[in-house]
Amino acid sequence: MKEGHVIEQLKRSLRRLPGVGPKTAQRMAFYLLERDRDGASQLSEALTEAVATIKHCARCNNFSEEDLCPICASGKRDESLLCIVETPADLATIEQAGAFSGYYLVLMGHLSPLDGIGPDDLAVQHLLKVLSTYPVQEVILATNLTVEGEATADYLSDLIALSKVQISRLARGVPVGGELEYMDSNTLNQAFSDRRTARVELA
Repeated sequence: MKEGHVIEQLKRSLRRLPGVGPKTAQRMAFYLLERDRDGASQLSEALTEAVATIKHCARCNNFSEEDLCPICASGKRDESLLCIVETPADLATIEQAGAFSGYYLVLMGHLSPLDGIGPDDLAVQHLLKVLSTYPVQEVILATNLTVEGEATADYLSDLIALSKVQISRLARGVPVGGELEYMDSNTLNQAFSDRRTARVELA
């Protein structure tokens, strides 16, 4: 075997992680080998077990160890509400906020023609199956506020319109605690577009 082949293979493997370039991969590889071989073994075992056991929830498509993830298996959610998110991380963020009581659908990405990612690469067919199986009355499009996220929301909106369910999009604009002085023009424009009527009670 070529000398150094195993180390180079480790570096290449670490570079598959998002945001990890050659230098960072080398630092990580050397750290694990020099300082934390026990940690490296635990990481290897955890990854092996995760790849072998983690699958997709049959309902929401999120990662799960069982056929249904804990959220979908709880039986305590509002079946009339379906929130569509791009990634498991987005779902986790919404859950932590405690602002949503319905079910989810995780697309596992967004449309990106430049990267060769089309509808067939996302859980679009799974979404259609969910809409035809469960009594969904409102779909909330919670894709990210990026060009790709907006394109994905537009595509899904047109697709879901055929199901005759209510379609909504997360409100966008000035964040809680934000000061207008520091808002960019796009955020302010969106805030004005999504403004709501404030009820004024007259004495």
